[in-house]
Amino acid sequence: MRKSKAKAVALEEQPGYYIRRLQQIAVAIFLEETQPQGITPVQYAALFATQQQPGLDQRTLASTIGFDTSTIGGVIDRLEKRGLIERQASPTDRRVRLLQVTPTGQAMLDEVIPAMLKAQQRILAPLPADQRPQFLAMLKTVVDANNGLSRAPSDG
Repeated sequence: MRKSKAKAVALEEQPGYYIRRLQQIAVAIFLEETQPQGITPVQYAALFATQQQPGLDQRTLASTIGFDTSTIGGVIDRLEKRGLIERQASPTDRRVRLLQVTPTGQAMLDEVIPAMLKAQQRILAPLPADQRPQFLAMLKTVVDANNGLSRAPSDG
């Protein structure tokens, strides 16, 4: 049996470990703050992006929010069942469904945005206020530089 010459690095010294843990924490905080609305971070992103760009199709939505195109349909199905988003046939391609936020969906966004913002504040609360913009800038740099390596690259 051949032994690896690579030296093991403790989890606590690996950025991926902390990034995964931070993602778990961010989702937990988001779900806690938005519990009355019953919306997930991905559902919120889809609803918000659709509100910002009415009439976009599912593939464009997935690319906009950096979500896998093969599973975005399920997210949209759940939002549609709740009456938050509707699909409309494209006038130029009957195979394509264009997305619109419904009045109920707009009301949901209006209701959930304060809770979402509170979640974002809670995520960053351990950092001194003057370090938060730098932390966000560094996160953005790492994500943007590695975007093409993602299973679901974002175009945003």
